[in-house]
Amino acid sequence: MSSDIHSDYLIGLMTGTSVDGIDAVLTRIGDGHFSLQATLNEPLPGTLQQSVLDLCQPGDNEIDRAGTVSRQLALCYAQTCQTLLQQTGLAPRQIRAIGCHGQTVRHRPGESGFSLQLGCPDTLAVETGIPVVSNFRNKDMALGGQGAPLVPPFHQQLFARPGQRRAIANIGGMANVTLLDGDKLQGGFDTGPGNVLMDLWIRQYRQQPFDRNGDWAAGGTPDSTLLEQLLDDPYFRLPPPKSTGRELFHGDWLNQRLPDHYDAQQVQATLAELTARSISDALADFAPQQLLVCGGGAHNRHLLARLQHHLGVPVTSTESEGLHPDWVEAAAFAWLAWARLEEQNGNAPVVTGASREAILGQVTLP
Repeated sequence: MSSDIHSDYLIGLMTGTSVDGIDAVLTRIGDGHFSLQATLNEPLPGTLQQSVLDLCQPGDNEIDRAGTVSRQLALCYAQTCQTLLQQTGLAPRQIRAIGCHGQTVRHRPGESGFSLQLGCPDTLAVETGIPVVSNFRNKDMALGGQGAPLVPPFHQQLFARPGQRRAIANIGGMANVTLLDGDKLQGGFDTGPGNVLMDLWIRQYRQQPFDRNGDWAAGGTPDSTLLEQLLDDPYFRLPPPKSTGRELFHGDWLNQRLPDHYDAQQVQATLAELTARSISDALADFAPQQLLVCGGGAHNRHLLARLQHHLGVPVTSTESEGLHPDWVEAAAFAWLAWARLEEQNGNAPVVTGASREAILGQVTLP
């Protein structure tokens, strides 16, 4: 690290597949050192949120729409960074970089795969006066990897403990797991839907953005026939490395599998069980001694109880390890930005399937 005391302040920005807002963190990072200094969550304007969701499915005039949304998102990111700096009393020159994941609107792993995140880094750098590190996924994909998940090496830094076999589940719109055997990162992959289908369903039937604590699901009984039909999707049987997104798990995917007559609350209970079962089934071979949960799903008490039921091991949020579950992913992209500037490798081939380790991310100067 530079001897300048402020050189290791980095901001991390994340808008996930739930498209529910911008998570921003101010961190201090050095070799073997990570600390969270400040946090902020800003909702996205409703019209921009809808524009993003519309772009997650193929449609007309996508290039023009995506270009506009990319600039609008960057302006929202910049405003969020400025608010964070006002809160902390820091000046832009004191921030080494912003690690901006951007908003994924298309993730296509596989042959000739690509991943597209919106949030114009030039606009963000110019508006804030701070260098931006972005586009973290495509280098890994150019090396034959999935480009996802990218958070396991950060989970390893923070949560690996000698002699402990731990899994970390990041439950956002989609869910991914990290497998830690002592200090060693054994693997990691997307398990399938996290909150995306549960959020979609409760929005449709109760006009609520999410099922608080999983209370609505907890009051219903899963439909075992529907559950088995949902779990029959080939994705769940694919061996890792694998990653997925709204391209596969969306409203039409669910609607095609619903029976003619159903009880809405029973479907909600089934969707919660789908997330719990798909995560626990994916962890069965690894057999962790403990599961740590981060992302929005960490607040769903019903979901955590179902995970504990299926796994038969303690399930707690990452808060028990000193990092609140809401900020883990944004913090990971601050850390990945730091790794890029230090010219350290950011990916883990054991997770993504890339042919080698690589430095991830592109640097945009103000």
